[in-house]
Amino acid sequence: MNYNSVKITTTEAEKILLNIYNLKGKATKLPGEVDFNFRVKIENSTSYILKISRPHEDLDCIDFQQKLLKYIVKKDSNLTVPKIIVDSKGNNISQIIDGFGKTRKVRLLTWISGRIWSSVNPQLDNLRFSLGNKCGLLTRTLQGFEHPKATRNFDWDIAQSLWTKKHLNLFNFDEKEIITYFQHKFENNVESYSKLRKSVVHNDANDNNIIVSENLINPKVEAIIDFGDAINTQIINDVAITLYTTINENNPLAAALPIVKGYHNSFPLKEAELEHLYTAVAMRLIISVTKSAINKIKEPDNEYLQISEKPAWEILKRWHKIPADFALYSFRKACGFTAHPNEKKLNNWILENNFQLSELFPTIQKNKIQPLDLSVSSKWIGHQEAFNDLDLFEYKINKLQAKNPSKIIAGGYLEPRPIYTSEDFDTIGNNGRESRTIHLGVDFWLPSQTPVHTLFNGEIVVCYNNAGNKLYGGLIILKHTIQNFEFYTLYGHLSIESVSNKKIGDTIKKGDCIGYLGNRKENGSWVPHLHFQVLLALLDFKNDFPGVANFNEIEVWKSICPNPNLLFKTKGLQTKKETSNTELINFRKQYLGKSLSLQYKTPIKMVRGAGQYLMDEIGTKYLDTVNNVAHVGHEHFSVVKAGQEQMALINTNSRYLHENINALTSELLKTLPPELNVLHFVNSGSEANELAIRMAKAATGEKDIIASEVGYHGNSNMCVAISSYKFDGKGGDGAPEHTHVFPIPDNFRGKYTGNNTGKLYVHEVEKCIVNIHNKGRNVCAFIIEPIISCGGQIELPEDFLAQSYKLIRKTGGVCISDEVQTGCGRMGNTFWGFQLHNVVPDIVTIGKPLGNGHPIAAVACTQEIADKFANGMEYFNTFGGNPVSCAIASEVLKTIKRENLQENALKVGEFLKNELKLLAKDFPIIGAIRGQGLFLGIELVDHNLKPLAAQTDYLANRMKDHKILMSVDGPDHNVLKIKPPIVFSKENTEELLFYLRKILSEDFMHSI
Repeated sequence: MNYNSVKITTTEAEKILLNIYNLKGKATKLPGEVDFNFRVKIENSTSYILKISRPHEDLDCIDFQQKLLKYIVKKDSNLTVPKIIVDSKGNNISQIIDGFGKTRKVRLLTWISGRIWSSVNPQLDNLRFSLGNKCGLLTRTLQGFEHPKATRNFDWDIAQSLWTKKHLNLFNFDEKEIITYFQHKFENNVESYSKLRKSVVHNDANDNNIIVSENLINPKVEAIIDFGDAINTQIINDVAITLYTTINENNPLAAALPIVKGYHNSFPLKEAELEHLYTAVAMRLIISVTKSAINKIKEPDNEYLQISEKPAWEILKRWHKIPADFALYSFRKACGFTAHPNEKKLNNWILENNFQLSELFPTIQKNKIQPLDLSVSSKWIGHQEAFNDLDLFEYKINKLQAKNPSKIIAGGYLEPRPIYTSEDFDTIGNNGRESRTIHLGVDFWLPSQTPVHTLFNGEIVVCYNNAGNKLYGGLIILKHTIQNFEFYTLYGHLSIESVSNKKIGDTIKKGDCIGYLGNRKENGSWVPHLHFQVLLALLDFKNDFPGVANFNEIEVWKSICPNPNLLFKTKGLQTKKETSNTELINFRKQYLGKSLSLQYKTPIKMVRGAGQYLMDEIGTKYLDTVNNVAHVGHEHFSVVKAGQEQMALINTNSRYLHENINALTSELLKTLPPELNVLHFVNSGSEANELAIRMAKAATGEKDIIASEVGYHGNSNMCVAISSYKFDGKGGDGAPEHTHVFPIPDNFRGKYTGNNTGKLYVHEVEKCIVNIHNKGRNVCAFIIEPIISCGGQIELPEDFLAQSYKLIRKTGGVCISDEVQTGCGRMGNTFWGFQLHNVVPDIVTIGKPLGNGHPIAAVACTQEIADKFANGMEYFNTFGGNPVSCAIASEVLKTIKRENLQENALKVGEFLKNELKLLAKDFPIIGAIRGQGLFLGIELVDHNLKPLAAQTDYLANRMKDHKILMSVDGPDHNVLKIKPPIVFSKENTEELLFYLRKILSEDFMHSI
């Protein structure tokens, strides 16, 4: 058929509207496979949908759709559907003769306002639930509706989908293999499928037929439109078609579950129906790709008919990789059934029987357990480097066994483990990186060659003896038939030799030796142990079976792999109970200060760090872009080791001689200009700035401090008194008498903007000096960060710092550079921030980065300042400069040098800054990118430079949903700060940029 000969233009549509309905409007073309659809806007802003059929379309089919709409309105007035508009003669359906003399049917329906599904971004689980709920409600409403055309031959009916077998020749070998797999699966189950409930259903909840509310934060599905595909068919088909909306997701099953749950919520689905849902989804996709293949030939000019071909194939391929049974169990769980239908049967059978560990290990004859905690929060496994040292791991196991000679060391069921660090355990899900960390079995730590015996009669169904199997080494899975159901037991980490004489199909009797525990070489260097699992399904696995699972799927996996300790009922093998986040939050609210805030709308419990990552209690890894405290990486092993080793010897105050304080002093002085040659050690940046102000007062005999607007220098009284960020903020009382604030030197949205603003802001500093002089006093000190952090990562204008220093020194004042956040190589080009401006301060304060999370800080000053401070009043800090802190800080400085981390900050920082500037070209909401090295800020504003705090907060929280930690800064809370551990890599940067682009594309980010 020549598509151009039957299509209707917008001009023709407008004429038809005027002739039949006496309405004058502007037509816009809408998608449609059969009908030609138009949105028509009338002059008074009212909108309608004009539907014009192809030539000689069956009048009864159109009558079916019209009566169906009337039925819905009559039965459920709360369900939003298009209403029928009669023509000028009172007809529901009109007829016209087109320019070729052919008859066409015309209908006019009310327009339902909102957004179509395909335009909504993001499509999250709450929205998907509302979609399922709305479709289920529509199906419930349609119960009892009948019409002769409800039952007809229809290609898009999944029940009739085997017509696609005739067109296999249109596909290549790989495509054909996938299609025939599902066709055979559908055909083999057609008898039970044909007995499922049937009714008239919508049958076409696709991207363009779903209307979503305008609410950008919590959108909901308002209506389902276009009933052209409605048909009497199996109800589960309607669910399957609705799942088609997950077409663009990496994990379509995960995206499908809230839809299924929502559908079930308004129209309860039956267990037997869910057994066919996985295949029904695939068959709908097969119809789609087959239609597209046919239409390429039939109507090559009709783009709409081919628009979904590529994404349909992508989801079909992903769907094919999902084990059918796992999909079924996931659907069951979503609907409130037990995930595996035999879960209760197995549990009841186990309760009636008792087994002993000594039956599993007869030569050991032990029935008591010594629990071993290998969870992500375990102190026993210690640092990541420690648990990767398998010699050490084995030594610790042996020591634990020696302390508990009458017990078997065991544990692990549902334990979130940090030891699965290989990329084999990671996938990219619908919300960023996901890791399989939850252990599904129990590990029994016993010597190699320990015999393992079976607990029940069984048949070998998996026997894998490949020495290269890094997961299990030798592996055997037995099938057991008990009463009217089957289950399996899995024995992993057996020796290759003991498995090599076994084969699939062998019968094993209760008490038989199944094999012997393998040695480290056979089991991927793992210390000898038995990995034991109970299974209710093998899914589609042939040579192995997952020993760990993704936490997001844990409710299904718990049902497939129940707790093996149900067999033994042994004390000590219980799953460790973690304190819930709700309990932690409630405790904080009751007993901790109300001014202590938590990050993010939904706070995270962090229990482990590694490099540029933090891990929560279930082992989820978050890429950390903001934690500049962990300067050389979270829990850097050499830094941790330095602290541990010194802590084991002595930790006391600096009144005693110790080499560590001298060693740290030497390391720090190497990084500083020769003028700054005296150090004092303290515990925090606040203490450092407090001491710096004391020094300045002692050196000058004055009290007046000049500081930047929105500057922040610490949490002590004296520091708050010079921090505009605090005293000009919420709860503050304004600047104290001796603090003088000049406007933040921001050339983007500050008092002076554009290029060459340095002199203007220097003049503001000069005003402060004049004000002090007018009060008959003189300047004590000028304090500023080389890049103002809380101000929004503000880079100082060119020549501002050098000229300001000259003014201050001219009055006899002291220049203080607050390097608490900018120091120790983070700037990339320089080791200290002040070096960016070619100046040498009189005092430098050093904080967070120096201890990599350990509380140590320092003040560096000139000899002149130090001499004036030493006025007879002793300065003593109990913990400042203690041997442990000094050992840690020395190792941090050595690590920066040894691992070229300053160079990394420069290289990665420049790459990230340049890429962010390119991103800003696509997203004008990004008004400014600034900073140096790995100390950057992204400022979000509208076209009038109005700060966008809500969008910035939204972006930070949505990035957290994708496992990337970001934080908000700036006086208007519209700056995203990026100051990660300086081990941050280019690959980390590319991941960050990918998700920034993704979230910046979301609807709320454009609600300005």
